[in-house]
Amino acid sequence: MDKASLKARIRETVDQHRQELIDISLELHRNPELSFQETKAAALLSGYLERNGFRVERGICGLPTAFRGTYGSGKPAVAILAEYDALPQVGHACGHNIIAAAAVGAGVASKLAVDRYGGSVVILGTPGEEGGGGKIIMVEQGAFNELDCAMMVHPSRRDSAMTDALAAVGIKVEFFGKAAHAASDPAAGINALEALILSFNNINSLRQHIIEKARIHGIIKNGGTAANIVPDYASGVFLVRAPNMEYLEQLKGRVLDCFTGAAVATGARLEYSWNEKSYASMKNSLTMAHLFSANLEALGRKIDPSLPRMGMGSTDMGNVSQVVPSIHGWIAVAPPDVSEHSPEFAAAAASEAGHKGLIDGAKALAMTAADLLAEPQLLTKLKWEHANRSD
Repeated sequence: MDKASLKARIRETVDQHRQELIDISLELHRNPELSFQETKAAALLSGYLERNGFRVERGICGLPTAFRGTYGSGKPAVAILAEYDALPQVGHACGHNIIAAAAVGAGVASKLAVDRYGGSVVILGTPGEEGGGGKIIMVEQGAFNELDCAMMVHPSRRDSAMTDALAAVGIKVEFFGKAAHAASDPAAGINALEALILSFNNINSLRQHIIEKARIHGIIKNGGTAANIVPDYASGVFLVRAPNMEYLEQLKGRVLDCFTGAAVATGARLEYSWNEKSYASMKNSLTMAHLFSANLEALGRKIDPSLPRMGMGSTDMGNVSQVVPSIHGWIAVAPPDVSEHSPEFAAAAASEAGHKGLIDGAKALAMTAADLLAEPQLLTKLKWEHANRSD
């Protein structure tokens, strides 16, 4: 069987599993679970793989909701990644239900390529993408050491094989002041909320003097208890993003100065803690992106040839891409005016357009796996490319 015929069979296999994959996606959508709490999702996905001939290891890398499903053995070892955590309040407004269902669907369809060419396909269940950095932990625990490459597809407003993901780290800040009556004795107080507001103003001033791609944004978590009491406590959380880890480290110091200066100006005491895990920028594999793009186009999708800013967030797939050749593809499931992380995008993730994105995403991933397994020299090329790219 030639590769074209094999890809046709791969598409047929995904179609045969279409309803089951949609059912998985909708079940995840109905039962959103936050980072590292995805017990139902992990059980559903790993169970599907196991029923379809994969050897499944659960609770890998010290993460109860992480798993590894393997079909075949040895090299080449192609990984397809599943994400399945949801967002607070808005559920699957990032469409991780589609990511997960597409990944396991692609894995089952990729069995045909393994049977034909040898090697192995590995489906990695990666929890805690939404701020928890599950893949960062898995990288540190060696989950990618024996893999030749990794890929995933994310629902979006466009079709693309690459993403412009930023390095990112979070910081929690707390200001401690002194309570006093806000009208009769304000001079006796130290206003912690004013320190936090001044921090925002400082950051707004800093934004004028950082490189264009950098981002700083945050929210107030606690701002006081009553309007007539000088707030003695205020807290906030912020994200700092940059195009690479080097600039992120520089920017962290400048952002911290914004909080420190506010503390000095108001007399409030500052306490802060940076998140332990920093998300790395995405190092796109151009070879894999070309293959994935061609496969999406074969399905009738029109590829966005640019690396548009509309996809520029942060993902722990960036950390994976620093250690193995990787792509983080996009599949359109919503119109351009629907923003991710919104209720409208959550609805799209359970819509007919979402189902089509799921099925096309599974097919494109599986066909790309077939390309890589069929031509081992491609793996040599993308590994050389990965070693010689500086981003």
